[in-house]
Amino acid sequence: MFSEIKSKWFPEFKRELPRADGKVYVVTGTSSLSGTGFKAAETVLDKGGVVVMLNRPSSRADEALQRLRSDFGDRVHAVDCDLQSFDSVRSAAEKVKAQFPEVHCLANNAAIMGAPDEATKDGYDVQMQTNYLSHFLLTKELFPCLLAGASKWKENSRVVNHSALAAEWLAKLDPANLGKNGGNLGGNEGANMKGPRFDRYIQSKLANKVFTQCLADRIEAAELPVTTVSAHPGVCTTGLGDNALKEGRMSSTVTYLMSFIMQSSEDGSMGLLSGMLSPDITARNMYGPKRWWTLSMSGPAVAVPPEKNETDPANKELLWEASEKAIGEIFSL
Repeated sequence: MFSEIKSKWFPEFKRELPRADGKVYVVTGTSSLSGTGFKAAETVLDKGGVVVMLNRPSSRADEALQRLRSDFGDRVHAVDCDLQSFDSVRSAAEKVKAQFPEVHCLANNAAIMGAPDEATKDGYDVQMQTNYLSHFLLTKELFPCLLAGASKWKENSRVVNHSALAAEWLAKLDPANLGKNGGNLGGNEGANMKGPRFDRYIQSKLANKVFTQCLADRIEAAELPVTTVSAHPGVCTTGLGDNALKEGRMSSTVTYLMSFIMQSSEDGSMGLLSGMLSPDITARNMYGPKRWWTLSMSGPAVAVPPEKNETDPANKELLWEASEKAIGEIFSL
């Protein structure tokens, strides 16, 4: 829909990123050639890193894998992982641990937006489980690999949680959205990216931001060599965005106005890549376009300090308790 938008800041940003030779990066959601996950994976590979792509099996995932392997050979790996199934996440994590016991960075990037009010087979909202709960489980499972990676490469490993600028809009997490209530969370009404479909999406993206703070609390208390940050892409030209415009029943006027603030998926990947590669990141910050008026739509990635909704004690307590209950396990560092 907006595929002709050209990258403005990415080329210079990429040139300034450091090398990543031999370091292992596990990235979810890399199956879309126009997505930020694919662009981030491609950039890491171009900088000498090793990428493990975690995607649900599909022809798109196969195409993305072959595209990267044609350019970067055996530094590209793929593990099937359906984020709408906790069993699949556990299976994928076991395969990653067996092949890559040392990981430098876990990028929790995958997301869906504007999805119908449906439950996963585990009973949770499809957006909440895909965008957040399965990433909570994946982070728990791979945390020993991150600690081993810090020891191997003599620097902090990283966890990057991809959120969204829309997460600024909510003050509180809703416990219903974190519970086993998939299919009973408001239905599918709404237009112009408002209504229950997008309320559920925003809840999942706030959960990612709060997770960053909860994880940082525990890492700092245990004095562990892992840095965790959030990221956001602004508003950019990805398949996720196109689907949201379609499912969100965007009016022609709103779509026209969006065309003036959209940026390319390469530019949109800069926040994610800052967390993955930049040498001077600070734990707890969110990386992405700076605030413009009331939103952060486009521009170079900058550090945004934590906001009240992500540091709120009630949000943090609710999130961690609900997340452990969902996966049926204690996440202790």
